[in-house]
Amino acid sequence: MENLQNKSGLNVIALLAVFLAGGLTCIQLSFAADEPAEEKIAAIISCKGLIDDGLFQSIKRRSQRALDEGASHLIYEIGTYGGLLKSGDDISKYFILDIGKKAHTVAYITTEAISAGAMISVGCKDIIMLENTTIGDCAPIILGGKLEGVEREKSESFTRAAFMRAAEANNYPAPLLKAMVTQQIEVFAVVNNDTGQKEFFETKDIPTDDKIYDIENKKLVVKDDELLTLTASQALEYGIARTTVENLEGALAFLEQRDNIKFASAPLEFEPLWSEQMVRWLNSPAVVAVLAALAMLGVYVELNTPGLGLPGLLAVVCLVILVGSKYLIGMANWVEVAIFCLGIILLMIELFVIPGFGIAGFAGIACVLVGIFGMLIKNPPDSIPWPKPEYGGWDLFIEGLLGITFGLIGFTVLAVLFARFLPKMAFLSGLILKPIYTAEDIKHPASITAPPETKINLTVGQTGNVITPLRPTGTAKFDDAIVDVVARAQFLETGDNIEIVEAHGNRIVVKKI
Repeated sequence: MENLQNKSGLNVIALLAVFLAGGLTCIQLSFAADEPAEEKIAAIISCKGLIDDGLFQSIKRRSQRALDEGASHLIYEIGTYGGLLKSGDDISKYFILDIGKKAHTVAYITTEAISAGAMISVGCKDIIMLENTTIGDCAPIILGGKLEGVEREKSESFTRAAFMRAAEANNYPAPLLKAMVTQQIEVFAVVNNDTGQKEFFETKDIPTDDKIYDIENKKLVVKDDELLTLTASQALEYGIARTTVENLEGALAFLEQRDNIKFASAPLEFEPLWSEQMVRWLNSPAVVAVLAALAMLGVYVELNTPGLGLPGLLAVVCLVILVGSKYLIGMANWVEVAIFCLGIILLMIELFVIPGFGIAGFAGIACVLVGIFGMLIKNPPDSIPWPKPEYGGWDLFIEGLLGITFGLIGFTVLAVLFARFLPKMAFLSGLILKPIYTAEDIKHPASITAPPETKINLTVGQTGNVITPLRPTGTAKFDDAIVDVVARAQFLETGDNIEIVEAHGNRIVVKKI
């Protein structure tokens, strides 16, 4: 009897404890529900167009400025078909390892996030998509070629690792992100019986415990012969997008409700500077082609016109813009710029100071080519310039090379047109030297009077006159002898008085008196 009473007393105490705990929990929930939403500041940072190093530098600058102005939520407005793999990886790492630790990052996809655009999107903690937008397809490609075998796996392995890093950091389905990169991955959706949520597995990883997973009703999401690209509704269904919205206000409302916050004011907006846009534009292949063509054309016209003038200045300006724009986005470091400038100096010495074409000329050409090669790839200043997957690989080099190649083609066409038509235009005839003999003379060789056969004895110190402008080669007359000569370190005009400073067989070097 006594034992029964003791048990009854214990039951009463236990019951009271349960009621007390429940009451405290209700009180806590009530306080939590009544707790006011914390005020936050959102910042909108646009990330549109080609993904390149210029965009990366712009994103870093604008993100830091948003933090300095008190922003707690950085919303990156994304609309891009991709760009450089290295730049996409740099931006993704920046979101995960740097800025993501200081603020809440959100990828707000307004049109599409394809290729490197998908890479930078999954680098954010949340992905919010406008209705009917797309994300995915990040298989590495190479311009003008085809990746196969070890080369493809090397590029894909690097890209998959970048996506896996984002999946782990921001809780995205890893198999689906891998399927955006590699075509040979088959992915199934399997419902977890305990949670009722879909989980995603590659074929080799499908679970076998039918008590935990509804294996019988698994659904094929990605076939083994396709790359994954998702619409907004599919991305939401598969857990890649947190939500889909109709506008920016919907995205802000979703964040406020989910995180129990309130944005104190309208979002701050940070657009790229005009200078950032200009540098990115200058580094586009089309503009590089135009600048290269104008630089070569300026040199060509300058070498065929008297004195130094606008064509030479145009060539210098174009070269400065080409090299400077590469330096500003990190494609060229000081070593490569110095080698390129050294090559130009050696070529000028060879053309205007040293007669003929020898060691200085070949060394100048080699330095120019090495400098250009270094500027077309990205590498640390302390390493030998060579394309590496983690720094953009061969596709970055080929993109720059295509721009220069098209520039060379454009220069060739324009040079032919200038040589053919400028001498016939009265107001432009001074821009290019006319040939000594006309086409009519060449058709009728008899009209060209050959000088009489005479023995020519020329000595150092002998004086004469220029017959045709020396650029730096041309013809001059010494007494009754007309010979080919080379001017030393200057251009000379018809009628200038000259003196022989070197005479080696048929090679005569002169200077102006």
